[in-house]
Amino acid sequence: MAFDAALSDTARIARDLIRFDTTNYGEGRSNGETEAAHYVEAELRDMGLDPVLIDAAPGRTSVIARVEGRYEHPVDRSRGERPALVVHGHLDVVPADPANWSVDPFAGEIRDGMLWGRGAVDMKNMDAMILTALRQTIAAGGPNRDLVVAFFSDEENGGVFGSHHIVSEHPHLFAGATEAISEVGGYSAEIAGRRAYLLQTGEKALVWIKLVARGTAAHGSRVIRDNAVTKLAEAVVALGRHEWPLHLTDTTRHLLAELSRLLGTDPDKVGPDEVLLRTGTAAGFLTATVRTTSNPTLLQAGYKHNVIPDRAEALIDIRTMPGEEDAVLAEVRAIVGDEIEVVVMHRDLGLETPFSGALVDEMVATLQRHDPGAEVLPYLLSGGTDNKALSLLGITGYGFAPLKLTPELNFPAMFHGVDERVPLDALDFGHAALADLLGRY
Repeated sequence: MAFDAALSDTARIARDLIRFDTTNYGEGRSNGETEAAHYVEAELRDMGLDPVLIDAAPGRTSVIARVEGRYEHPVDRSRGERPALVVHGHLDVVPADPANWSVDPFAGEIRDGMLWGRGAVDMKNMDAMILTALRQTIAAGGPNRDLVVAFFSDEENGGVFGSHHIVSEHPHLFAGATEAISEVGGYSAEIAGRRAYLLQTGEKALVWIKLVARGTAAHGSRVIRDNAVTKLAEAVVALGRHEWPLHLTDTTRHLLAELSRLLGTDPDKVGPDEVLLRTGTAAGFLTATVRTTSNPTLLQAGYKHNVIPDRAEALIDIRTMPGEEDAVLAEVRAIVGDEIEVVVMHRDLGLETPFSGALVDEMVATLQRHDPGAEVLPYLLSGGTDNKALSLLGITGYGFAPLKLTPELNFPAMFHGVDERVPLDALDFGHAALADLLGRY
């Protein structure tokens, strides 16, 4: 990749990674992550590390390396003092239609002080921050504990060919690790005129389903009451417009209390939804953290204008509170009715961790060292990360991809959105904060 002296190493690496089209279409269809994985491997080897490459399927490559920490005595590691920390990202991205973008989504263009492209925030920015923070940490004498650094494939498909495969088939790679940090946390938002960082201490459960409607195939000019497309449309509307009830967890109660303090509101009077809406652009993530969501994302039926098909399908992305998956599925079946088949395509557990402990304290302290006076608040991610897979090994995961953002940037809209971009100075802030954390914790 071309070298650009005007860019920081973090911005350059993030740009280079964006230029690898690692689009993941789901259900096993992908452009693959192998080229990007080899790029990351070369960076790690240049630091003196010995990374392992794992292919769960052709072209679906993940990269993992272990970094030895600083210990006063070798026996300290064997005794489990300062257990290993997993620092991980993913190399795949969701599709991007160039016709809808202002730039080529895979060109890694620099414009208006920002890096543009698919993956700029989800999550090749963090991949780059990990690499440059790791290089700085190693040059300074090494991390304060052993690190397991992982760059997974297939996160955008639930980690089937990435984190879940590696956790199942190669668990020894994470030996001694008890905690992990990754994406969608540690970014800033302006709340009541003050900058606050949202630290991710949990994430909703994931249930991806397919709705299947069946009917009578016939000529498009006939009167057909048993129309699969009509049945499916009715089910999709019913589920897509269903108002799921409010459900607060320990994390969202804590967040609401802190937001109410900053906003000067009484949550009992204005209600949780209104408190969250008053957070500005942060509401794009936060409003989905207090209830189940069920969003239709794909429709498929038919093959010609004048043929009524006998089958129609829809994909629905459902995110529930941790532990609610079975109850929500039962409600979904009641909503769509007996004529619609509900097929579970993929499901994964939800996570919730207290906003306390040594790692949380250090993440909070790190953000406040780099942005004095800023608030740090816990939140429950409405989406999901590879922390779900790591939790099966007893590893507690957090979202800590620190970014100091300007108030006008609608950061939640960047995730899987059009014209995804990240400020260059936010990348440098993240690199510095992450290197600080790895050197201290």
